Amino acid sequence: MSHFSIAGLQLELSNQDNFHFIEQEIERVKRVFPWVDMVVLSELSTFGTSTKLAQPMPGPAEQRYCDIAVKNKLWIITGSLFEQAGEHVYNTSSVINPQGEVVTRYRKLFPFYPYEKGVTPGEHCVVFDVPEVGRFGISICYDQWFPEISRSLACMGAEVILCPTLTGTIDRELELAIARTNAVVSQSYFFNINVAGRLGNGRSIVVGPDGQVIHQAGEKNEIIPIEVDLNHVRRVRERGVLGLGQTLKSFRDSQMQFPAYQPQAKQAGALAALGPLKKPGE
Repeated sequence: MSHFSIAGLQLELSNQDNFHFIEQEIERVKRVFPWVDMVVLSELSTFGTSTKLAQPMPGPAEQRYCDIAVKNKLWIITGSLFEQAGEHVYNTSSVINPQGEVVTRYRKLFPFYPYEKGVTPGEHCVVFDVPEVGRFGISICYDQWFPEISRSLACMGAEVILCPTLTGTIDRELELAIARTNAVVSQSYFFNINVAGRLGNGRSIVVGPDGQVIHQAGEKNEIIPIEVDLNHVRRVRERGVLGLGQTLKSFRDSQMQFPAYQPQAKQAGALAALGPLKKPGE
């Protein structure tokens, strides 16, 4: 089976406990679009942006999502919640299958420093398999600004990249361009699902592996049900984008050792001269 249906939930949310509303919206999706196989929530949509509401994992919040997955026979990507793990807080997305099992968790590799204070970066790229469908990858919001992540996920076999986001700032227009770029350079579907309402400015976007914008949302509450075709991804990777650039094959075959990725590159030269990572004016 190469077809799989994913609904992005761009919800108008407040910076508080939104769990009951989210549960109602998931149930509405399954009722209105019974063919949907997976729902993807936005970053920090459940409890908002306060690290004081960080949750243990496994824990009661994650278990509630597991119960919702079983009830509605859906894969659920929880967007993200702040995860309390010992002394550390991570920005973590859980991947839950229709049997209510946590298949994997992904910790955001690039917290939005210097604004996302008190959050520890994750250490691993994460992919997971949907049996008899294909391989999916996860990134979270600011991760999309680092093309190394999408390229790494593609090299790990991801054919769909799911990127829950929370953006309410004036750079949303730039992220729309970045989403298209991530899709085409990784030759994968790219789901960038943002929050609406008080927390975010919406404009979620879904892009195909050839860079085509499949849907771009407005700024209000919107359910985005999209059927992906993984055979289309495989065709694009085989023949090239628009029958032209076979990016992943060229990357695979290159012998180039990129200077930016050498251990000394971050600590010397141009990057070292940039100064400390802090808010402008501090």
